[in-house]
Amino acid sequence: MAEPRALRWPIGLLLLASCSGQFGDLPANDDDDGGEATAPLCASIEPGESPLRRMTRVEYDNTILDLLGDDSHPARGFVPEEESLGFNNQAAALVVSPLLAEQYMTAAEGIAARAAGKLLGEAPSCRGAAAGAACRGEIAALIASLGKRAFRRPLAEDEIAELAALFDRGLGLGDTPDDASTGLSLVVQAMLQSPHFLYRVELGMPDPVEGDVVPLTSYEIASRLSYLLWGTMPDDALFAAAEAGALGTAAEIEAQARRMLDDPRAREAVKNFHRQWLGLSKIDEIAAGGRDPELYPEYRDELLPLFQAETEAFLDHAIFEEDASVSTLFTASYSVMNRELAELYGVEGGPKGEAFERVELDPSQRAGFLTHAGLLSLYAKPNRSSPVHRGRFVRQSLLCQIPPPPPDVVPEPPMVDRTKTTREQFSQHVSDPGCRSCHALLDPIGFGFEHYDALGRWRDAENGIPVDASGELTQTDIDGPFDGAVELARRLAESEQVRACVVKQWFRFGYGRAEQREDACSLSQATEAFEASRYNIRALLVALTQTDAFRYRREINVGDDAGGASERAPGGEP
Repeated sequence: MAEPRALRWPIGLLLLASCSGQFGDLPANDDDDGGEATAPLCASIEPGESPLRRMTRVEYDNTILDLLGDDSHPARGFVPEEESLGFNNQAAALVVSPLLAEQYMTAAEGIAARAAGKLLGEAPSCRGAAAGAACRGEIAALIASLGKRAFRRPLAEDEIAELAALFDRGLGLGDTPDDASTGLSLVVQAMLQSPHFLYRVELGMPDPVEGDVVPLTSYEIASRLSYLLWGTMPDDALFAAAEAGALGTAAEIEAQARRMLDDPRAREAVKNFHRQWLGLSKIDEIAAGGRDPELYPEYRDELLPLFQAETEAFLDHAIFEEDASVSTLFTASYSVMNRELAELYGVEGGPKGEAFERVELDPSQRAGFLTHAGLLSLYAKPNRSSPVHRGRFVRQSLLCQIPPPPPDVVPEPPMVDRTKTTREQFSQHVSDPGCRSCHALLDPIGFGFEHYDALGRWRDAENGIPVDASGELTQTDIDGPFDGAVELARRLAESEQVRACVVKQWFRFGYGRAEQREDACSLSQATEAFEASRYNIRALLVALTQTDAFRYRREINVGDDAGGASERAPGGEP
């Protein structure tokens, strides 16, 4: 059966948006001028850009589950998102290709077919008499109810009328006349392919509070809260607050944020952040190169999910069961592991089974996530450790410094020499003029991890030679020599640059874009609250809901966009 024309218009709009760039380009990054190092004068509201944000695959599946109870995870088959700034939820990179538009349509058809029968239970008059007045009234009410949750704001009367007309068209397309399930299926398909479902469309309130700055509507705030803290659509409590206009003040938003952080869905959202920030989602890619079986006979691909699970479980425990401080993430002398991992670490008297348990580790050898086997393996090579990759991880992910490679230089790692340590082999970077400038920033940090082999196991010697794990930090606020990764972790835990980087990384992930000059006040607001909490991660998440960038946007007129859409989205408060 050919799809009705009404089902094709959302895809057309999606493709138009992705090709025209009207949803916003990647904002400029002001790292080079020092960013928030100088305290801004926050005398006015500066919200920065508010690009239209498309759902990621994780958000799509979560939303479909909460909206319709469908746990088939259709988005796992969608084309992967493009990454930007280390994250897959950056608005400028989330374009809709023709293939993805087709996948949206196919997924919507399957979801709608599964949902139609259940939804008919909310319109009993439509069973066998779909053309009746009672059925029409129930369908209109169902469309309004489902549409409000799908679009995350009330539908306008003309939207309800258009979807009701689509239902009517479906009555003649089923196996029997007056087939209400076919009509409902078409309605659901149209909703799930609409930009109002796939994107978070935000226009703000009608009246500016300052210049061209407008506060977001309560429904828009509800969506921002739910996708930031849960990675899914609002729950009933958020919808009720939005309907009551009870998300208009900072205190009201804070109360909801604190409630939401107590929900298990917050743990999954925080886990998603760490998978991307630290690269945990890439640990399974180690399998492609594996480990040299002669050097690492203990390696098995089955270790990789355990590696990822350890760091995720540790971070979850530290943030939601302990004090949630940045210091704990870097310096904790415990981890969370099962028997197999404990044996790999050489832990005596550890867990006896497959269940993950908190395990105390040797504080002279392990400190926080920085010395976890999974990360140490990820930033290593199949046949040895990698000071370059480990040093780059610290510079880029933890200090938010990205040293650019010199132009026209193709990096070539030194040949493996079993008569020397890795440190000795990489000493050529210091003497090579083409390598020196970049590797002077990376290698001295990476050398601090030399007590850990390519599987993240502790070693005192390499190739029969004692390990030298001395390193040095430069161009940071904690400059100076250090000895080993444990000391490095402690130094990083006290670094203001690291703390600022944590704020910046959460800003990028939470707001789906790079920070800009206009965000100086928002970053300052979040940083001050973070500092006041003694660098508590949960407090930082609440603080991100209190900023100008979260609560406001620049006024826009969409009358010239997307084929003459209405000037204001329905659902805005008067």
